[in-house]
Amino acid sequence: MALSREQLAMRVARELQDGYYVNLGIGIPTLVANYVPEEMEVMLQSENGLLGMGPFPTEEQLDADMINAGKQTVTAITGASIFNSAESFAMIRGGHVDLTVLGAFEVDVEGNIASWMIPGKLVKGMGGAMDLVAGAENIIVTMTHASKSGASKLLARCTLPLTGAGCIHKVVTDLAYVEINDGRFWLKERAPGVSVDEIVGKTAGEMIAPDVVPEMEF
Repeated sequence: MALSREQLAMRVARELQDGYYVNLGIGIPTLVANYVPEEMEVMLQSENGLLGMGPFPTEEQLDADMINAGKQTVTAITGASIFNSAESFAMIRGGHVDLTVLGAFEVDVEGNIASWMIPGKLVKGMGGAMDLVAGAENIIVTMTHASKSGASKLLARCTLPLTGAGCIHKVVTDLAYVEINDGRFWLKERAPGVSVDEIVGKTAGEMIAPDVVPEMEF
């Protein structure tokens, strides 16, 4: 069965490491903040100038002035810092973010990512995504494996305007965890109950699948 948005966030949270500075993109990536292990110290960074973002607030914690880059209300953990967006982007461009988690419309076998524009549709713009893919070496894309119409999002070549080129090596979809190397997708894990044949069938780019593909753990 395909993973829910919350399960996707839980799987991505397994990639966190103690002491990491992490930027979470808009959409599914923001949910990762809810699944940081209690024993782990991770500082979540937002382009609008917050370092030390906590989980989404309860009704009692709600503060309309405390928001992330997607204008969602958030909390701040003990030790958090608030600063202007110029300093926040200096942190990103200077390579001081250990892990970036982004959503995407398309990813291809060359590690290209398209995440900010669909021609003919109204979009908010790319935000900090272009800076993030240029300034971070460790990037995870999380998205659905296919569009609502069933078209694959894992392609031989992106068809939409690129956010970054050759920068993506890990993708977590609602069907699988995939790595990108040597111009191919390499299937590493599958969602519980999802077959390898289904994953390969919904992948437009070349995919290499081993004889045994373990199910994801949460």
